[in-house]
Amino acid sequence: MLFLRSAAFNLIFYAMSVVMVFAASPAFLLPRGVTFWAMEVWSRATLWLLRVVAGTTYEIRGKLPEGGVLVASKHQSMWDTIVMTAILKRPAMVLKRELLWIPFYGWYAQKSRMIAIDRGAGSSAIRRLVAQGKAAIAGGRPIVIFPEGTRSAPGHKLEYKPGIAALYRQLGVECVPAAVNSGLFWARRGFARKPGTIVLEFLEPIPAGLDRKAFMSELETRIETATAKLVGEAGGPSALAPDPVDR
Repeated sequence: MLFLRSAAFNLIFYAMSVVMVFAASPAFLLPRGVTFWAMEVWSRATLWLLRVVAGTTYEIRGKLPEGGVLVASKHQSMWDTIVMTAILKRPAMVLKRELLWIPFYGWYAQKSRMIAIDRGAGSSAIRRLVAQGKAAIAGGRPIVIFPEGTRSAPGHKLEYKPGIAALYRQLGVECVPAAVNSGLFWARRGFARKPGTIVLEFLEPIPAGLDRKAFMSELETRIETATAKLVGEAGGPSALAPDPVDR
């Protein structure tokens, strides 16, 4: 049954995505708000499909971030990016520059002014990251960043990248940590979409003004502790270990 439901979800999901991508193409010529609306519709449709076909629901805990704030979230699954677009108002997602090269997806990301970072550009990449971050905050948009830079399996962690510290210090805004257990239900790799309830928890904000070392320590402790708890609640491996594949 798990195989059949997962197969059905994947088939419908990719077919739906292709149809919606082409149907929303006129948004490239229309005001940016239309693009945000199209992305939200696709995200909400995906979450609905996941619930109806795969039996995977979700729960949001904590206060939903609003306005110009920095959101730093654990990243275990593609689900994490989908839900942020569905529940936050016009989020500015920090993503790898290579994703902008993907037809349609990259075009939508550019149109909606997502924040692209070139990991190989060194200090200049950080400067561009901060500049784009300032523009997003000025527009009242929440910035969503995954501090590890990529997905990690439940029960594992990767090194936190310097981009989050640069944004926190240069933007002068509070940071909302977020924990998730999505990797137990929609794995970073794998076919199965497992039934159950994914939990995304927004934690208490870290106030602006901490020095880099104190901030990074506090951020990592809060995210990893809360994530381990969520994973353990759902019956997954709550003990933290370095991810075996640091991509």
